[in-house]
Amino acid sequence: MSFLGLWKACNGGKRVEFILELMLIILCTKLAGDLSVRLGQPAVLGKLLAGIALGPAVLGWVSQGGFIDQAAEIGVLLLMFIAGLETDLEQMRRNWQSAFAVAVAGIIVPFAGGYAAGIVFGLSTTASLFLGVVLSATSVSISVQVLKDMNRLNSREGTTILGAAVLDDVLVVVLLAVMMSAFGTGADISIGALIGKKALFFAVVIAVGWLVVPRVLKWLAPLKVTEAVVSAALVICFAFAYFAEELQMAGIIGAFAAGIAIAQTEFKKTVEEKIEPIAYSLFVPVFFVSIGLNVSFAGIGEQWLFLLVVSVVACITKLAGGWFGARVTGFDGRSSLLIGAGMVSRGEVALIIATMGLQGGLVLPNYYTPIIIAVIVTTLVTPPLLKQFAKDRPAKQFN
Repeated sequence: MSFLGLWKACNGGKRVEFILELMLIILCTKLAGDLSVRLGQPAVLGKLLAGIALGPAVLGWVSQGGFIDQAAEIGVLLLMFIAGLETDLEQMRRNWQSAFAVAVAGIIVPFAGGYAAGIVFGLSTTASLFLGVVLSATSVSISVQVLKDMNRLNSREGTTILGAAVLDDVLVVVLLAVMMSAFGTGADISIGALIGKKALFFAVVIAVGWLVVPRVLKWLAPLKVTEAVVSAALVICFAFAYFAEELQMAGIIGAFAAGIAIAQTEFKKTVEEKIEPIAYSLFVPVFFVSIGLNVSFAGIGEQWLFLLVVSVVACITKLAGGWFGARVTGFDGRSSLLIGAGMVSRGEVALIIATMGLQGGLVLPNYYTPIIIAVIVTTLVTPPLLKQFAKDRPAKQFN
């Protein structure tokens, strides 16, 4: 019996297992992040690799489910909430055209690439189209952390990536709904109703963020309890995230919108200073590790070529689409590459879509694992790509 198994057996098994897993996650992500920085790479890369090492693919010390999944969900919500707090709303308004172009091109090119790859490997038209949808997704949470570490989150490039990611989420969900309606189990999906929900979401969060959020914070701030303002901010964050999920938006978009809303109030600095220690000491490390837990090498030997091709197509097409969208809206070549790199990570968004496709019969089980690993590959290559394209450029060039 391994040391880990013996420790669990002596201490109540499942009852305390999550305590040991949490200890390992915090320790290993911090050490791996530090090592990554010493090797000239973003800390996020080390944390993601720590997740793969701790998960079933290598050591098997941390498993999915229960507390880990729930803490990871809180982690990504807090990460995007902090990104919203730090976002320059005026900068985002100025770059909306670039964000739109990057989002659209960043969907069209990967969708075409994914469909072509599926056809080449003999997948059905339906499965090939679905592969295109998976590769069209973008999860900006990893890019947010890298940009934040490099002090680029409020740059023109950073706000363009954030805006494009929000639009990408809307467009990909609509595209997925069309697929599920036409070929999968979701034949009763109304595309008009889905688009209406998206419009309702943005209308409500804008109105609530402008009119309600400042009043709620001012009302709760004087409460004679500890950390009243921070507690109120978390209530708003999770309420926005829940509302987003109810309207078939990603919860991270709701959390991001909540952060932007609070950033327009006098409580921004207080909330930011109090939330960051909570997020980065506990929940965000669990989120990074949770991505690596999806990696499994079982059965990959038979699909190694498919995995290789899809991984390359996923990275190149998203980079090219983002580059094109940025280039045609006035960015120089290096900045366009930076924006394209920021869109490469598919992360948890694509993982969710792939799982939905498996459940809906849009992807064959033997192709599911290679697709999941390809998604993880895009997440792993994003930090070093961003680091490379931002290398040796003074900060003023990003403003």
